[in-house]
Amino acid sequence: MDAEILARFQPMARVIAQRLAVKPEHFITHPSERRLFQSLGEDDLREFARAHGWRVVRRLGGRRIEFYNDAQERQERARTGNSRPEDERPDR
Repeated sequence: MDAEILARFQPMARVIAQRLAVKPEHFITHPSERRLFQSLGEDDLREFARAHGWRVVRRLGGRRIEFYNDAQERQERARTGNSRPEDERPDR
């Protein structure tokens, strides 16, 4: 996933992160948000979620995309020292 695509999804990443801070899951159901994520391939969507420590599920029928906190991914990231993409922004 290149930096241009990642930058395009940063506003949604912030929204998802805020919701996942309160609840263990967040569902993308709004048509415009679904279209945004449906523009990504399956591998890119999974990489986007993995980079933020989330797990993603697309349900059959495509009516919603589900994001979940992924404790295993967060543990692996802490073990290896990999940071989230938003922590690598040059303005910090």
